[in-house]
Amino acid sequence: MPHELQIFKAEFFKALSNPLRIRILELLRDGDKYVHELQEHMNVDSSVVSQQLSILRNKDIVYGSKDGAKVMYTVVDPIIFDMLDLAKQLFNNRLKNTIQLLEKIDE
Repeated sequence: MPHELQIFKAEFFKALSNPLRIRILELLRDGDKYVHELQEHMNVDSSVVSQQLSILRNKDIVYGSKDGAKVMYTVVDPIIFDMLDLAKQLFNNRLKNTIQLLEKIDE
């Protein structure tokens, strides 16, 4: 079982390894969105957004539900936002450590 879990984690993080996919998730934090809404917020072609959504959908990170000719996207498990918050906290901690190091150098 641990090997399968490691594979799951690796594939999961691989799906998150693109800044556009992270941006999509950040936009979905505010609620479900259609492709054209995501495209407008991201200022990229709808084909690019659709391609990134396909990767997230294949890893069961987002879910698309048809609404006529349009597809509404939602995050499957909102706990992913906690993980994104932790990544932001790690980033902030790294910045703080760098600032402290630079301050010591200036002394």
